[in-house]
Amino acid sequence: MFVSIVIGGMIGLGKTSVADMLKAHFQHKGIDSKVFYEAVDDNPILPLYYELTQEELDAKRIPFLLQIFFLNKRFKTVKDCINWRNPIYTIQDRSIYEDWYFAYVNKNLGRISELEFKIYEELVDNMMEELAQLPKKAPDLMVYLKGSFETVLDRIMARGRSFEINPELKEYYFEVWKGYDEWVMERYDASEVLVINMDNTDVVNSEADAKRVCLEVETKLTEILYTAKAHIG
Repeated sequence: MFVSIVIGGMIGLGKTSVADMLKAHFQHKGIDSKVFYEAVDDNPILPLYYELTQEELDAKRIPFLLQIFFLNKRFKTVKDCINWRNPIYTIQDRSIYEDWYFAYVNKNLGRISELEFKIYEELVDNMMEELAQLPKKAPDLMVYLKGSFETVLDRIMARGRSFEINPELKEYYFEVWKGYDEWVMERYDASEVLVINMDNTDVVNSEADAKRVCLEVETKLTEILYTAKAHIG
């Protein structure tokens, strides 16, 4: 059975680490898996978004361009997941569904205009209509990494991406963080959600934490797949 997992959560909380950990866990159990990573290291726009002044961002319309870049990449990722025939499990490092939330925050901050946001939403709706025609377009499970704002800042600083550690970005991080939980719990409806509290979880440095998260994900997936099979039967 083809299973799709997305890893969601705030910047810096460890989505890629959790994705890699789950892949290794499933592979160890003989379940072929593949991770589809977020386009960060090969993204020519992202450093500009973090490094330019507000005046430069406004003049170049970088936030809108960045949202379109991510939306395009994630739309392709969803199609790649659907068309990939080898792995039984696919794991996405953030999903297309979360892109809307980031665009919404940028609109509220004035970095994206009302007209740009309207165009963005129309494009998202158009893409989702196309995906709706494809089999298995929605994930089976979102693993949502939740944490305090202090944990978010600590993790961002620890991973040391130069374009992310500008102190002036703290306001932006807070604006994204403060509404993330509400968006996941109130607006996201593409799949079931498993919440992992990253304030007391370190899958990189604690083997016990890594095993616990893998077990929680596996247990939740078993429950979801059992329910789906019962409905089909």
